[in-house]
Amino acid sequence: MDSELTQEPYATVAETPSAVVYFAGDRAYKLKKPVDLGFLDFRARQAREAACKRETELNRRFAADVYLGVADLRDPSGRVCDHLVVMRRMPAARRLSVLVRAGEPVADPVRQVARVLALMHAAAPRSAQISQAGGGDALVRRWDDNVRQTTLAGAGLLDAGTVAGIGQLAWRFVVGRRLLLERRISEGRIVDGHGDLLADDIYCLDDGPRILDCLDFDDQLRWLDGLDDAAFLAMDLERLGAADLGRQFTDWYAEFSGDPAPASLRHHFVAYRAFVRAKVACIKAAQGQPAAGRDARQLADLAHRHLRAGAVTLVLIGGLPGTGKSALAGAVADRLGWTVLSSDRIRHELAGVAAPTAASYGEDIYTPAWTQRCYQELLHRAAALLANGESVIADASWISARLRASAAEVAERASADLVQLRCAASADLAQQRMAARYQTVARLPGESDANWDVAERMAAIAQPWPAAITIDTETGGRTLSSAAFGKLVDRALDAVRPHGPEHVWRPTRPLMCPD
Repeated sequence: MDSELTQEPYATVAETPSAVVYFAGDRAYKLKKPVDLGFLDFRARQAREAACKRETELNRRFAADVYLGVADLRDPSGRVCDHLVVMRRMPAARRLSVLVRAGEPVADPVRQVARVLALMHAAAPRSAQISQAGGGDALVRRWDDNVRQTTLAGAGLLDAGTVAGIGQLAWRFVVGRRLLLERRISEGRIVDGHGDLLADDIYCLDDGPRILDCLDFDDQLRWLDGLDDAAFLAMDLERLGAADLGRQFTDWYAEFSGDPAPASLRHHFVAYRAFVRAKVACIKAAQGQPAAGRDARQLADLAHRHLRAGAVTLVLIGGLPGTGKSALAGAVADRLGWTVLSSDRIRHELAGVAAPTAASYGEDIYTPAWTQRCYQELLHRAAALLANGESVIADASWISARLRASAAEVAERASADLVQLRCAASADLAQQRMAARYQTVARLPGESDANWDVAERMAAIAQPWPAAITIDTETGGRTLSSAAFGKLVDRALDAVRPHGPEHVWRPTRPLMCPD
């Protein structure tokens, strides 16, 4: 590190709204400004002294060998007139942000940061007061405050409709995920964290990363969900053009912290952090920094994209037997990482049947009462998953308008999006597919029992489904090629995520359509 420091000016000065930092040799000295910025008031010397001590104390949790202490400044008479935070000077060339922009390999230090953050969170204090900061009411207040402040600061910079849409998407997620948020509180995941984890404040040294400059002027802004803390850096890495590394970072954090949070919550927290930075950029633009306006628009777009990508969704994939709905449901679930609930599998579970049966339609486990019980259980499981932030694909025939209405009610109660897809194929092709399925020697548990007779009887009572998007699986015959099936899956994905493929996992091997 010493050789890197010698390449920098021996002495230099940097300034922030609340401090001046003097760099000299291998030391940095931070002097608090005697200013009142509304959210902090450093006009009194005693307030600046307390702030210096608090900054040192809090940041030693992450970089004890960087924050060396607090020094007094004295006037010629020896009277203490101010105070300095004394720090080891970090080499600017080793900033994580500098390395990312330069395309340097930084996966190892970023993984180390995830581990340090998880360890710090594990040791962080917890209390009832801290836990309240992770509840639904607190999150709604945070979003409301930032939407209001950004609307004012971003007038003329950001589209008002976009800002309002961001607020609506955020509110919808939080309101429907109160159960998830309460569970995270009960698991002790709300901590006194870093609060401002940016790539500019992380230095990748040979002996490990140093994390600097935590949020020290307001304790309550540092009380947050551990994943929210990690999402700050994930957002910043994406802003720097390293979105994949940002996703890896949250994966590593989840691994080290043992956090099974759903992807939707990660998206939500990344969106929140991006929106907060968009607000800050709007303020900077108003202060005469022209580039900040562009940054504000990019960050607001990043927030909007993550909120859309993380929208909790219930997808109904239905159709008559032999139309390929189960194959499509499985493929879409694989691409999105979502849960599939199959009516056939649930029906067999409820009946204690390990394998497909030869029951006739309307008899045994296929009476109307059994069907009602099966769909009720499917929707009960879907509701629990949606409340916990997991999107669901419900694979069933959905020929009943009443049952589809019940599914819509479940989505509405969970503040989840509802997407309805109906698979369709000609009667001849569906019959061929079912015949091929019944020729299989060993059939899978949970596989459909339907034969052609069942399909005909279901078709006779199927009710119109005008709200559904039809996916025609006719093309390609009984066994679709990988390319043809892939196009069907892409069409379904376009319906489920109409705003683009961002954050959709794509397999490296071609999709194969099962017979």
